[in-house]
Amino acid sequence: MKRELTCIICPRGCGLTVEINGDSVTVTGNACPKGQQYGVDECTNPTRTVTSIVRVANRVDTMVSVKTENPIPKENIFDLMQIICAKEVNAPIEIGDIICDDVFGTKVIATKQVK
Repeated sequence: MKRELTCIICPRGCGLTVEINGDSVTVTGNACPKGQQYGVDECTNPTRTVTSIVRVANRVDTMVSVKTENPIPKENIFDLMQIICAKEVNAPIEIGDIICDDVFGTKVIATKQVK
């Protein structure tokens, strides 16, 4: 299998070619080792940091922005979004407060303060 990717690790945006033959993964086009690792990870175990919003129950028309503390497997994004969409929190909320604990190996944390 052969995939063409653009590395997103730095602003350089190297054009990567990733070839997978069995257990062998070859990355070309990268200008640094970070691009090499990005190509391997993206083709073997893609992960994403998820950002969203959660309703603040005790404030009218108020939402708090949230994100995963660490990237999660790409295949779990829709399941995580169902969990986030069903969640409500009460103010006050501080940046870094845990909104959901231990979901797909990480936490969902607040990225905004709501008084």
